[in-house]
Amino acid sequence: MTLTRDGIAYRVARDLPEGSYVNLGVGIPILVTAYLPPDKEIFIHSENGILGVGPMSVRGTEDPDFVNASKQYVTLVPGASLFDHALSFAMIRGGHITHSVIGAIEVATNGDLANWRVPGEKVPGVGGAMDLAFGVRNLYVAMNHVTNKGEPKILNKCTCPLTAPRCVRRIYTDMALIDVTPEGLVLREVAPGLDAKAVQARTEAPLRVASDCREMNVPAEFNGKKLSA
Repeated sequence: MTLTRDGIAYRVARDLPEGSYVNLGVGIPILVTAYLPPDKEIFIHSENGILGVGPMSVRGTEDPDFVNASKQYVTLVPGASLFDHALSFAMIRGGHITHSVIGAIEVATNGDLANWRVPGEKVPGVGGAMDLAFGVRNLYVAMNHVTNKGEPKILNKCTCPLTAPRCVRRIYTDMALIDVTPEGLVLREVAPGLDAKAVQARTEAPLRVASDCREMNVPAEFNGKKLSA
């Protein structure tokens, strides 16, 4: 089985530590907010100018001033603060955000990140990805393991224009949890029902299997589709 998008977000949320300041990118990363452990105090940062982002707004209660990076209406947690765009990016560039969860088009074995442009396709712009890649120490990628054509997204070398070099520390996909280390990629966990061989078959870059590699601990509701042969 592979994980659903919410399953990836759930697994990411389990790893965010107490007292962390976390920026969530568009797509799968935004879903992390819904699965934060209630017994931990974790501060969600939005580059729009919020520290203390809460759950999505209930339909009919939206405040047009409170939106996340995906332009979705959100709520605020008690004690949240609001500020302008310049100050928001000063927090990122100054190293005050401890973690960032971001989507990717490609990730290389050395941690290179490509997530802003596919050659030949028009895009609205890079947004804050480059600032996050350089300004945040713990950069996590949350994405599907392969493209919609079944091609690997974890490569020996990125083919798309880079967002930043050697910046990714951990990769969460619908198939696996992989650490980026100076010695290469280390497979830490596999989705329920999969094994290291199945993950490697859909990964261009070589994976070193951790001695304690295990199955992901996620609720059954997050199991997605069966992996085709």
